[in-house]
Amino acid sequence: MSNQKSAFIAILGRANVGKSTLVNKLVGQKIAITSNKPQTTRTKILGVLTDNETQFVFIDTPGFHKPHNILGDSMIKAVYDGMSNVDAAILTVDAVPHFTVNKDNIPKAELSLIDKLKEKKIPVILVINKIDLLKEKDALLELISAYSELYDFRAVIPLSAKTGDGIAILKNELKNYAKESVHYFSSKDSSDQADETIISEFIREKILRRLDREVPHGVAVRIEKLYETDTKEGEPIIHVEAVIYCEKDSHKGIIIGKGGNTLKSIGIDARKDIERFYGIKASVKLWVKVKEDWRNKQNIIQSFGLLNK
Repeated sequence: MSNQKSAFIAILGRANVGKSTLVNKLVGQKIAITSNKPQTTRTKILGVLTDNETQFVFIDTPGFHKPHNILGDSMIKAVYDGMSNVDAAILTVDAVPHFTVNKDNIPKAELSLIDKLKEKKIPVILVINKIDLLKEKDALLELISAYSELYDFRAVIPLSAKTGDGIAILKNELKNYAKESVHYFSSKDSSDQADETIISEFIREKILRRLDREVPHGVAVRIEKLYETDTKEGEPIIHVEAVIYCEKDSHKGIIIGKGGNTLKSIGIDARKDIERFYGIKASVKLWVKVKEDWRNKQNIIQSFGLLNK
């Protein structure tokens, strides 16, 4: 008789609280991109961790925010979908918030998430992330008190997704929500994403990290060609040809940079991630094209694989 267990865990929270970093740390591999820009994650991403007989499926969702375009509406749909049919949820909050901590001053986005969780009656773990940035540990008590007045959390776990401090405690807690079930993924899987999606996200991450202000939000990446050959030395190499789409001609110039230097740097940085992920050499070729106001055009959003129906 099989002793297999599975647990589906939704990772929820505002933008920039470190949800994707947390998923990557839990899975033990980079499967979700990270940056200090809001709305880095645009769709649901499944991260998979198989720990002996127990398989955890982590659903990384976009940062909860007030949408301003059709893409934003789609991202909020992904958040709500991520709460459906899960065994538990992790509400991730920032240990160093940019607001005075008390129950009457919690951001509206988090209050909306908590109200939704109450409706669904999901077991919720409160994760207070970024404790490595805390100067005064007493501030943790204020955070715990403020949030605990709003919801009856099953557990409250302070941790640092960046350093890994507290991750083992969280993993141990998550075992309580695993149920007898077949495993839905191979033990070798770390994500449900197609290779094209993973690589396009690696490229987009480098754009987010290289560029400031409004440009990164209007960027999408489509993989045009993806194939593997051998080098002259007989080593495998993965070839990537991708188009970066932006919304304005002025943005195109910024992405390319003087003498093509910015685009070249984006390609070099993405290649390093691709090589780490696949364990073989990579070649990356990038082009930039303009699709005006694509974030408000449903057919284009869908063609980029970003429409959460």
